[in-house]
Amino acid sequence: METPEQRNARHKKAMQRKKEHVDQRIAAAVIDKGLLLVLTGNGKGKSSSAFGMLARSVGHGLRCGVVQFIKGQWECGEHLLFASHPLVEFYVMNTGFTWETQDRDADIAAAEKTWVYAEALLKNPDIKVVVLDELTYMLTYGYLNPDRVFDALTGRPSDQHVIVTGRNANDRLIQLADTVSEINDIKHAFNAGIRVQKGIDY
Repeated sequence: METPEQRNARHKKAMQRKKEHVDQRIAAAVIDKGLLLVLTGNGKGKSSSAFGMLARSVGHGLRCGVVQFIKGQWECGEHLLFASHPLVEFYVMNTGFTWETQDRDADIAAAEKTWVYAEALLKNPDIKVVVLDELTYMLTYGYLNPDRVFDALTGRPSDQHVIVTGRNANDRLIQLADTVSEINDIKHAFNAGIRVQKGIDY
């Protein structure tokens, strides 16, 4: 049977190997650039993750921009926190969910109007982080011209980070992105009849 001393020695050796591997990877990462991050999948936490990165960025004193598609009819905690922050420009499409509006033409008009604000952020070199919350739906539903969207994403300032959230991110967006995270729905309280909760869901 292994003694505590032997286990500790084995653990230390394993951690030393791990540290060498991590140090090598850190040393090899020498590129600085603005990242395009895509948070997709059917699970909860995509927007929550994006606004967590926004909070980090604001904490570092970076100027940021937020454009929220789809949402707008609910009083969201992220809007209450960041909308009046001096480092954050915040715009909400304010039409609510598409299954509530039930008006494709009106949704397209609202999306195109909202995208003008997104384009302005993506052209501004002083804005270091842009959150495009629920943008994937605008592409999936055909509310926005994809070439116009991708031209803005690829033509943005070289040091600007962009975070895109929403389900069903298309292949073109995934190919363009530097980091893609898929959040899977293993279990969700709503499916058990539990109402959305303030501070957790909105």
